[in-house]
Amino acid sequence: MTQPDTSLMSRLVSLCKRRGFVYPASEIYGGLNGFWDFGPYGVQLKNNLRDAWWHDMVECPPLGPDGKPLTIVGLDSSIIQHPQTWVASGHVGGFADLMVDCRETKLRYRADHILCIEVQYDKSAQTKSLGWLSVQSGDDAGELLAKKAKKLMQKSGGGDLRPIDITKAVPFTSLSLEQQALVIGPDAEVSGTLTQPRPFNLMFHSYVGVFQDEDAKVYLRPETAQGIFLEYKNVVDTTRVKVPFGVAQVGKAFRNEVTPRNFIFRTREFEQMEMEFFCEPEKGLEWYEFWVAERMRWWEAQGVKKTNLFRNIIPAGELAHYSKGTSDIEYRYPFTAPGFGELEGVAYRTDYDLKQHQAHSKTNLEYIDQENNKRFIPHVVEPASGLTRGVLVLLCEAYQYDESRASPEWLKLKPSLAPIKVGIFPLVNKDGMPEIAEKLYLDLRKDYISQYDAKQSIGKRYARMDEAGTPFCITVDGDTLKDEAVTVRNRDTAQQERVALAQVRPYLSQKLSD
Repeated sequence: MTQPDTSLMSRLVSLCKRRGFVYPASEIYGGLNGFWDFGPYGVQLKNNLRDAWWHDMVECPPLGPDGKPLTIVGLDSSIIQHPQTWVASGHVGGFADLMVDCRETKLRYRADHILCIEVQYDKSAQTKSLGWLSVQSGDDAGELLAKKAKKLMQKSGGGDLRPIDITKAVPFTSLSLEQQALVIGPDAEVSGTLTQPRPFNLMFHSYVGVFQDEDAKVYLRPETAQGIFLEYKNVVDTTRVKVPFGVAQVGKAFRNEVTPRNFIFRTREFEQMEMEFFCEPEKGLEWYEFWVAERMRWWEAQGVKKTNLFRNIIPAGELAHYSKGTSDIEYRYPFTAPGFGELEGVAYRTDYDLKQHQAHSKTNLEYIDQENNKRFIPHVVEPASGLTRGVLVLLCEAYQYDESRASPEWLKLKPSLAPIKVGIFPLVNKDGMPEIAEKLYLDLRKDYISQYDAKQSIGKRYARMDEAGTPFCITVDGDTLKDEAVTVRNRDTAQQERVALAQVRPYLSQKLSD
């Protein structure tokens, strides 16, 4: 099986740090696992992606199956909601994973992510057991288990090790108590150090008010969706929306992930772009299919190759209790290749959430259809994407390596999403060139995010802009004083062309329109 390209991922992480896209949070204190800070280029890229989503969802929603524009409005709900919100939604009672601690290494794991296999060998015409080995699930699980088995065999003093078949590995949770006691933990040296699985709630909690007791306990939201459901009635009562309609929101969410990993793919603090689409019950499946297709199309429009996207239809037996259908839009990340990992989920949540909040709040959340003289609880289709994860997808998709360039690493970002649209340079810092370059910079920055750079060689300046994903660089040189033209370099082709100063604006307008 082809192994994930971990070297590509390490190069991308290094580039993100070097060029100010993403920094480890609290790095001067040693960092904090599962938290990242977006630097100057990273926050601009994130904001550009957020704004593109908001424009295409709220300001200019897509056309529905009937060819008419959809109605989708925006919302910004509080991160901390009434604690009964999470009781009604099921997060307090069910938003928990079974966790396992290792007494030897002091590490913690999700129990269902620990794969175990009994290691056997042949000696003196007999099959014997060396015990149980374990590893965290992943594309390299089989390779890791094989290496550990070989090491264990060397310690035992001989014999013929039986091949490790990863397909026969079983989750730690499926083992008996006697078998669990024989397991060597994923990072341990001796057996029997893993505790029995126990539930671990993924929500961060805090307290509101003076006293820190259970009555004052609140939670940081683990998703932005519930804020939309809580304000559904207010939106209906105070706006002119009619079913079908959507409510969209972008905001922070928090989950106390046990094993944050793969850079900003799985973190404890992240941002979501979610939309709840309220529709008539009998049309729920139709809208579900519509939104799956629409969201796939949208990611392609952001520059993601179709071959790197995959619709994973969740089997009926694995659906969440509230879902009548869920599809994960997945991307081929370097750490999952040749497989895929989740980017966005589209779930047909039926009327579960509104009915739960209606029951717990004792508030009537029925929708009144005056035209057809009927009442009903709307069904909901939810396209929910990670904004933070979306940034990672853009970076992975854009990353290029070409040793023939000034900087072998560069980012081929869609121009409208690039943090910097144009770099402006005087070839040398004299002979009137800086004055012309500065004047051009002050003019262009009104409409395009621009960067003026007069330091080091022109090649190094091109390299810096390539690494930041800047589509165009404009150089004012000695000939500019004579012909009133500048040299414009294209990031993707590295080709240069001469453009009159008076035509720079229309040139950029055309080239950056996509």
